[in-house]
Amino acid sequence: MKVSMLSIYIGLLFLSINAYAIESINTRGFSKEAIRGYDTVAYFIKGKAIKGNAKFSTVYQEATWLFESQSNLDLFVASPEKYAPQYGGYCAYAIARNTTASIRPELFTIYKGKLYLNFNNGTNNRWIRNKEKFIKKADANWPKMLAH
Repeated sequence: MKVSMLSIYIGLLFLSINAYAIESINTRGFSKEAIRGYDTVAYFIKGKAIKGNAKFSTVYQEATWLFESQSNLDLFVASPEKYAPQYGGYCAYAIARNTTASIRPELFTIYKGKLYLNFNNGTNNRWIRNKEKFIKKADANWPKMLAH
């Protein structure tokens, strides 16, 4: 019994450490493609999530960014901070709650010229209803989370 409880404790400790190992941009830990390979510029230009193409790619903040077209790639390269999602690409609602969560690329909001991504429909709906409150919280939490 003690061995299994110790194993559980070590596993939970490992998970909590990983949750705070903030990357420059959320690559989900499985690949180095930012936003799961979706075109970050398309959110701004077309207002929807569009899968990128590996032939239009660049590396920024240690992640590979894919785009649907050369023109979107060019826009990003000229001004990556304008198009990169907030909070390293993690779920904006989770950051507001002082934790991290992955995202679904289809669940996004562009607000005051910034891209925010969320984890699931429930968190996205809560985010949309109170985004200004959550942005204030997330903006306060994010620098502390980066310091971990």
